[in-house]
Amino acid sequence: MRSTIRRPASVLTAFAVIAAILLAACGGTTPSSAPSAAPSAPSTGASSSPGADQEPVTIVVGALRPGVTQAAVDALYEQIGQFEAKYPWITVEPEEYNWTAPTFTAALAAGTLPDVFTIPFTDGKGLIAQSQIVDIDALVRELGYADKFNPNVLVNGQDASGKIFAVPTAAYGMSLTYNRTLFTQAGLDPDVPPATWDEVRAAAKTIAEKTGVAGYASMATENTGGWQLTTSTYAMGGRMQEVGEDGKVQATVNNSATKAVLERLKAMRWEDNSMGSTFDYAWGTINQAFAAGQVGMFTGGSDLYTWMVQNASLNPDDYGVSVIPLEGSPDAGVLGGGTLAAVNVVTTAAERDAAVKWIDFYYIQKLLTEDGAVADAKALTANEQPVGVPALPIFDKATYDESQVWIKDYINVPVAQMTPFTSKIFDQQIVTEPVAHTQELYAALDPVVQAVLTDQNADIDALLDAANTQIQAILDADAG
Repeated sequence: MRSTIRRPASVLTAFAVIAAILLAACGGTTPSSAPSAAPSAPSTGASSSPGADQEPVTIVVGALRPGVTQAAVDALYEQIGQFEAKYPWITVEPEEYNWTAPTFTAALAAGTLPDVFTIPFTDGKGLIAQSQIVDIDALVRELGYADKFNPNVLVNGQDASGKIFAVPTAAYGMSLTYNRTLFTQAGLDPDVPPATWDEVRAAAKTIAEKTGVAGYASMATENTGGWQLTTSTYAMGGRMQEVGEDGKVQATVNNSATKAVLERLKAMRWEDNSMGSTFDYAWGTINQAFAAGQVGMFTGGSDLYTWMVQNASLNPDDYGVSVIPLEGSPDAGVLGGGTLAAVNVVTTAAERDAAVKWIDFYYIQKLLTEDGAVADAKALTANEQPVGVPALPIFDKATYDESQVWIKDYINVPVAQMTPFTSKIFDQQIVTEPVAHTQELYAALDPVVQAVLTDQNADIDALLDAANTQIQAILDADAG
């Protein structure tokens, strides 16, 4: 988990020169090209101008996934250089970090997490309740924009009293990712992706028959099988939990929508033979398989393009993304999720102050201010990294739309290939993930998905009833 990425000597030298020029030109103030705090925002402690009163502090940030390209590393270091020019008493050391349920749990127990790390929305409440991330409420509120967050997004990083323990940095709606090249090879129109689940099934069968690769694939391990089963259940109007008036959470994974989803997967696997031969995909491996042209379609986050370019050498011409079909019920909706930035509980006060400054600079200013958005876009495009990947607003849609105007000259992703998603997602109902013991629920459903994909005689009713009993026992133990 811990693998600190050291900047090359040539990069260090370049940053030193850049910082010196910027500071000299601006008389020691923040360079205009770097993200800056909101104009009315007070300082988070000491002034950001260089001063003798500042004690040097170093923070380790989990800012790169393992295996990213050198160009992605270079883009990060350009941004670190800007940050260190603004806060010259802070040294930032990036570290390879990739959240998965098993590795995160192990690193948390071992005390090897970086000072700043990211977690999914689903982990926020549990880590707060167990005092495993630190209270940064005062530091965040001093930045001046805490009240501007979308409350439905911010709540994932707040405790019951509303204190902020983690800052939302990205949000997504689940989407249907599809390979445009495979669509063309199969005689399908890549500009008209499937709009119903029957069309998804038909397209998957055609792709498999015409190209010999999996027309459709599903994640099934590391809690991702349950995650994607929940995604498809929501799209059919079902829910995995119900919260009673007394606040008690009831497991409902054996609902009719989930059964219908599994019956469809079973038919695609065993009747259509359209799902290939790999049934243990997790998040990273299915993305890699897609980028390698081995998967025609799968459901995943709307922001996958960046990872595929940075980690899996995706050919941009292959990429297509559309909204997930919603049908079967007025309650049908899109599972929404996202990422929180948190600070390690073992940090000192000075490190926490520096950590929040980094979160503000690296994650938030590009969403909230023109200077921040343009600086981020410049750093990314200079290193041939994606700019303009679809996302859901952290603040509000108006702010998001304005930010797209700020960076319009730097957008370098195939926007037209993303239109089937971007033109419709804001018209779809977004539904939050299950509220209680989310990862445990997903883990309990992984074996159900695996069984359906590997056992032609799998008893869906029995599998779901057993999983429901298992999940309810976890919920009841928590309530007790």
